[in-house]
Parts: sequence; C-alpha cells; structure tokens
Amino acid sequence: MFIEVFKSKIHRATVTEAFLHYMGSITIDEDLMDAANLIENEKVQVVNINNGERLETYVIKGRRGSGTICLNGPAARKAQVGDSVIIISYALMNFEEAKKHQPTIIFPKEGNKL
Repeated sequence: MFIEVFKSKIHRATVTEAFLHYMGSITIDEDLMDAANLIENEKVQVVNINNGERLETYVIKGRRGSGTICLNGPAARKAQVGDSVIIISYALMNFEEAKKHQPTIIFPKEGNKL
C-alpha cells in the first residue's frame, strides 16, 4: 500500500511577482527549491495566508539567489505581490517508509532569503 505524505514545505515566503498572461505554474528561486527539496515540474500546493486561497500547480526554476516567488497564469489571480504563502509538496511512499519519513521545512527570511 502507498500513501501520500507531506514531503516538504516553504513556510511563509513572500510573493514577489504575479504574471497573469503566462501558461501557468509558480516560479521559485532555485536556492529555495534546493533547500526545500523541490525539483522543477514538481506538483505543489500553494496556500495564501492573506486570503485563504489554495491552488495546485507545478514548479518552474527561478534565478538562483533572486528570492523570486512568482505566481503565473490563472494562479496570479489567487495572490498579490507581498502576500505570504506556504508552498507544500507531497510524496507517495509505502506505509513503512512513510512512518519514518521526516519532511523538509524551510522558513525564508526577508526577501525570501535563506
């Protein structure tokens, strides 16, 4: 049996950009991706602390060290620049592996820096 478990989280990042006329996704600074154990094209859930909106999308690699958190396409309607978001990823694991799994959680500082 496989179950879906919490894999990693970027807790309280600040939205730096929102581009409505884009194909979709969330662009994340590559430093944040590495620290949170995220890879390009990985499915994530984005939770907006300011307005309660939730959405699922996939990750696009942003410029390393830029602090970029950019909602693209329709997701841009779910947040404004300056909003705080939580970016969560999940993984399928067998039951025994899941019991031992320790998720990765990062807490970015001002400017989405580590």
